[in-house]
Amino acid sequence: MWFNCEEDEVSIPNTLALSGNGRTELDELLAAKVNQRDVPGVVVEVADREGTLYHGCFGKLDGRGSMDTPADAIFRIASMTKPVTSVAVMMLKDQGLIDLDKTVTEYLPEFNGAEVIDEFDESDSSYTTRPAAQGITIRHLLSHTAGFGYDFSNHTLSKLRGRLPPNPLLLHDPGAKWTYGMSTRVLGRVIETVAKESLDEFFESRIFKPLGMSDTGFHLRPEDRLRLASLFKRINGDLIGASNPEPYEPRVSGDTGLLSTANDYSSFLRMLLGMGEFEGNRMLAEQSVQEMTKNQIGDLVVEMQPGAIPARSNPFPLGSGKDKFGLGFQLKEGFDDRGRSPGSYSWAGINNTHFWVDPEKGISAVLLTQVLPFYDGRCIDLLLDFERCIYRNLE
Repeated sequence: MWFNCEEDEVSIPNTLALSGNGRTELDELLAAKVNQRDVPGVVVEVADREGTLYHGCFGKLDGRGSMDTPADAIFRIASMTKPVTSVAVMMLKDQGLIDLDKTVTEYLPEFNGAEVIDEFDESDSSYTTRPAAQGITIRHLLSHTAGFGYDFSNHTLSKLRGRLPPNPLLLHDPGAKWTYGMSTRVLGRVIETVAKESLDEFFESRIFKPLGMSDTGFHLRPEDRLRLASLFKRINGDLIGASNPEPYEPRVSGDTGLLSTANDYSSFLRMLLGMGEFEGNRMLAEQSVQEMTKNQIGDLVVEMQPGAIPARSNPFPLGSGKDKFGLGFQLKEGFDDRGRSPGSYSWAGINNTHFWVDPEKGISAVLLTQVLPFYDGRCIDLLLDFERCIYRNLE
């Protein structure tokens, strides 16, 4: 069974840019995906610079199937934390407090003398290291070219779990290639050092409060526990989920840990669509948004990342082998049948939360569900069908 929250307490201005059948088609698509158990529940929002164009929620919130997914369901957005951290860095850059081309050691001296894994022995997981050919800059960190990785998307690091030194080793020299990893975790520490306040305090005062993102943060309020969507796992084709409320342990980090709602995160995307301005409030310099959303990796491309821990992730992302990367966002190259324009930018979270911003068309979209592994095939089919449905119904 599905539940559509379209009439719940979400403000939807009368500026609909979808065709007359668009809303109905989206309703039917999302309901069908829930009914055939592609996802347990889902909340989506499509917006332009002025406000919401479509908001829908379908399915169940918890593993028992006893709670409908509300309009303001709270999701673990995981790596969708990274763009928020990237915006925070650019805010400090606008203030003259961070230089993108300075090395991270200017802010965090403990990263002096970064080491690169030189040789790795598959038979016993032993390795040797060498000094990095150059220092890691803030720009390297923002563009995922620093050389940091994750164990779930790198086979070498997956075999070294629990054996790495406090300051993680690099997989390659800074600037040599694009590798997805924990770069924005380091940026979170840079923000705290420069701003002289905790990351969660900076996010709240400089980003969430001005954007009205009252349901976004690292900590789950006790009164909101029943709004937290359960995390499901795809096991032998079926979805297995925990009962709600399930335990939640906050994690404050620049690369993961945020909780949010579709409506809240849509406000963040609308600020980016507005080139750093939200409802008359300038939050980020227009030049900074332009810099974040242009190619920062030159001739390099976004490379396919392997699913080194299959229970957590499949290979990702879409667009690998051709897409570029800016400062915090993957940049779409070329045309395809999905709909979004070249130059659109996006990212995702490991629990199959996704967003994109299409400046040419003037829209953004966010899709939130809670399913592992990342890039689960049926979740990706949902994302692609959702995208195609939006674009064929735009007026």
